[in-house]
Amino acid sequence: MAGVGKTFVLLLDPVRDLSVPGFGGVIFRRTSTQIRSEGGLWDTSMKIYPYLNGVPKESTLEWEFKNSKLKFSHLEHEKNILDWQGSQIPYIGFDELTHFTRKMFFYLLSRNRSVCGVKPYMRATCNPDPESWVAEFIGWWIDQETGFPIPERDGVIRYLIVDGDKDIWGDTEDEVIEKAWYLLEPLVTKSNIDPKHFVKSVSFISGSIYDNKELLNVNPGYLANLLSQDKATKSALLDGNWKTVISENDIYDYPSFLGMFVNQYSCISGTKYITGDIALKGSNKYVCIVWDGFEAIDIEVVDKSNGKEVINVLQSLANKHRVPNNRICYDNDGVGGFVDGFIQGAVPFMNGAPAVEVKDANSGAMIKENYFNRKTQCYYRSGDRVGRGEYKISEYVANKMYDDKMTVRQRFMHERKAIKRDKADADGKLRIIGKDEMKVMLNGDSPDLMDAFMMREWFELAPKMEILAW
Repeated sequence: MAGVGKTFVLLLDPVRDLSVPGFGGVIFRRTSTQIRSEGGLWDTSMKIYPYLNGVPKESTLEWEFKNSKLKFSHLEHEKNILDWQGSQIPYIGFDELTHFTRKMFFYLLSRNRSVCGVKPYMRATCNPDPESWVAEFIGWWIDQETGFPIPERDGVIRYLIVDGDKDIWGDTEDEVIEKAWYLLEPLVTKSNIDPKHFVKSVSFISGSIYDNKELLNVNPGYLANLLSQDKATKSALLDGNWKTVISENDIYDYPSFLGMFVNQYSCISGTKYITGDIALKGSNKYVCIVWDGFEAIDIEVVDKSNGKEVINVLQSLANKHRVPNNRICYDNDGVGGFVDGFIQGAVPFMNGAPAVEVKDANSGAMIKENYFNRKTQCYYRSGDRVGRGEYKISEYVANKMYDDKMTVRQRFMHERKAIKRDKADADGKLRIIGKDEMKVMLNGDSPDLMDAFMMREWFELAPKMEILAW
């Protein structure tokens, strides 16, 4: 939940050990921008550590104490975990764990070691994210019907041994040891170590904004901010619900859409495309997705771009992935109209243009599909293809940061809910809800990712063109 005071608690937790010589800790955020953002880790630490005679070093994001030190760091990419090879970190914290991959978390667990006498420990904060690996990891503490934490399990300790991607849980250390003895027996025999040392303890503690009296006293309007969010966001951030709100009007079936991120089926064809939702300086993001067949293999998200950046990003991605100009599709409405002058042969996508004719599978005749416009046609067809399991989002793309709050995967799942069917018009044409209504659901933002995603369908509808050779 939002406003609980999670970051403050994360910073307070190691205080009891700061007097121990040699003690140290690292608290991670996904990006360095998140650490320095207003009200983030660094700002909040300034309200605590000076009272403990801590000396701040803002250039390195560190606090030095008489006998110990704490550092703030980022793990933007999975490869960054290798920067911590050989480290011994008694205290490790993750601020907003759902932003990190499971691999990041468990690799850092191997660095959670201590020679200072303090038993190593890890702590993490999170907001509800139904699609994250964290939701499955803490599933025992969450009512799977309602999505709310189970009160009688709040704070209960369980025990865990991890075998690759398999989590072996138990209510006691002995239960876990018995379940995992096939894995432990050779290790115990070779090391002569008590098997209990292989067992980790885990607990989940829920929180409520109503317990944070200080926040409500200082900023009583914050509750109204949460109350004004769309139904799904409000359910997660205000009520602490870990379940997803699903509507029968969703263009994208929730399980199928989520399945794009774990799809084992290869959607790569060897033919590459780029789709770009163009935006210049303003509230919208400029999003470019690189496709190999129906698999998204690369992405660039640019905030407040200018015209030169728009062209540079398109050209850079085209050169990197060897995509010819006529396999680049860009949003031609509004500011995107200038692209063709710089990337000749790129394909303009006109959202409001009429739906195009397609070949009937049975008769072979060209028929006009009954959609309100081209954008609607591509969204519906995209939703159908996702439902058939023909799209895939690569792990690399899914784990990139969209902004300082969400990964690309999280942003996709966030925007998905705003793409909904609308009532058919007087002519019976199929429609989707308008952009203004979508923006209400997305707290004022446009569905920039989904618009770039939807445009991939245009290459299946547009007349087949001669492909430029490289």
